[in-house]
Amino acid sequence: MKLKDYAGIIHLHSAYSFDGRASIPEILAAARKCGVDVLLLTDHSTLRAREEGLEGWRDGVLLIVGEEIAPRFNHYLAFGLPKAVACAEKDPGLPPQEYIDRVRDGGGVGFIAHPDHQGTAMFHVKHYPWNDWTVGGYTGLGIWDFMTDWQNGLSGRIRAVLSYLCPALFLRGPSAATLERWDRLTRERRVVGIGELDNHDSLRHFLKIPIRVFPFHRVFDLIRTHILLEEPLSGESRADIAAILTAVRNGRLYVSLDRYRTATGFSLTIAEGGREGTMGDEFVLRRSAELRVSLPERARIRLIQNGNVLRRQTAKELFVTLCEPGVYRVEADLKAFRRYRPWIWSNPIYVNRK
Repeated sequence: MKLKDYAGIIHLHSAYSFDGRASIPEILAAARKCGVDVLLLTDHSTLRAREEGLEGWRDGVLLIVGEEIAPRFNHYLAFGLPKAVACAEKDPGLPPQEYIDRVRDGGGVGFIAHPDHQGTAMFHVKHYPWNDWTVGGYTGLGIWDFMTDWQNGLSGRIRAVLSYLCPALFLRGPSAATLERWDRLTRERRVVGIGELDNHDSLRHFLKIPIRVFPFHRVFDLIRTHILLEEPLSGESRADIAAILTAVRNGRLYVSLDRYRTATGFSLTIAEGGREGTMGDEFVLRRSAELRVSLPERARIRLIQNGNVLRRQTAKELFVTLCEPGVYRVEADLKAFRRYRPWIWSNPIYVNRK
């Protein structure tokens, strides 16, 4: 199964957010410089970038305008809506299920954002986790968020300086709590996992020195969500936005840290009797099927079945004969600077029997 791989960035903020700084042209220039194909913008409770005619193709980068619904807790990313959802910041009593339903009923795609965000007391960053797990109807959730991962490592001033200078060296990958919850949820239904950047290009002061945390050109090769399409994008904005959001809704995605080696070319497929499936697909197992993992570089691969490690192997490819139904996904660590570092997290293939 040959699919077209587009490098996407999901969850970022421009100057249209109260806590953003960068203009849309500046962000687009950074995306072009870093080889990003698709940006899914999520300014706080506004679609102004679309209203001002900025959505669509811009010199080789497809900008899709969504929003982040952001009360004190339970932040939610929404895409594909004709108008912004009621501002949850100004209506703190609005229950999460209400705005999830508004996004779903409006035909949109919605994701629980940074579900296990902890903040950092040292730098006075508040925690913004998702704390209402009674909800339903969401498309998916963020499984790996750059800001959550990076902030969790700010344990001291020296480490903070080093991790600011070389952020990729300090990223540890998705949290165990997030992955455990995601694996549990996917055993009940399709729950799409995305990567989040959550970058604002904020201005902070460190030892009274103003610091930009982070300019976009410094982080666009960190946490990416690769979006897989059967047909290449056409160059027509409306059709291409619809194609991207359909793939996102269906979970034809994988998440990666692309700083040391781009993950473009990664694939997870399953085949039996001339039938094929890939990430996000439901696949009916009749007797036995071949699952294949292919990577652009030799890596330490973990094949996960229903939340448990089924197979470990260090290689560029992995072949496994499957005889049992289950939810199958892949994790991979890449060796860089003499250590294995988090690299790829796939969405699952949902394998069932008739």
